[in-house]
Amino acid sequence: QVQLEESGGGSVQAGGSLRLSCAASGYIGSGTCLAWFRQAPGKEREGVARTYRDALRSKYADSVKGRFTISQDNARNMLFLQMNSLKPEDTAMYYCATKRSGYCSLGRPDDMDYWGKGTLVTISS
Repeated sequence: QVQLEESGGGSVQAGGSLRLSCAASGYIGSGTCLAWFRQAPGKEREGVARTYRDALRSKYADSVKGRFTISQDNARNMLFLQMNSLKPEDTAMYYCATKRSGYCSLGRPDDMDYWGKGTLVTISS
């Protein structure tokens, strides 16, 4: 069992930055996929960024590429999402999620095994 807890959300103006954190407890194996998803009001959940425990491969949604960076601190079982040049359309509840092993896709949130409760990000224009 893995428990995830996000933090770091808040309200900032467009162009600003936020850093989201996700604290994981439980076993995180070497093949674990670690990802950030978001869901805006009235919209479906969408993948933002994902990496693997070995940190050799990362992938980003086109909408955030060049602005967001996913990273991790394996020693502390922490996952981060650095968000720069924020836009109003980035407003959403942000969730971290893990998949125990195997490939994970930003387009398939239902494949993820564990989810946090989310942290709210609000960007004003």
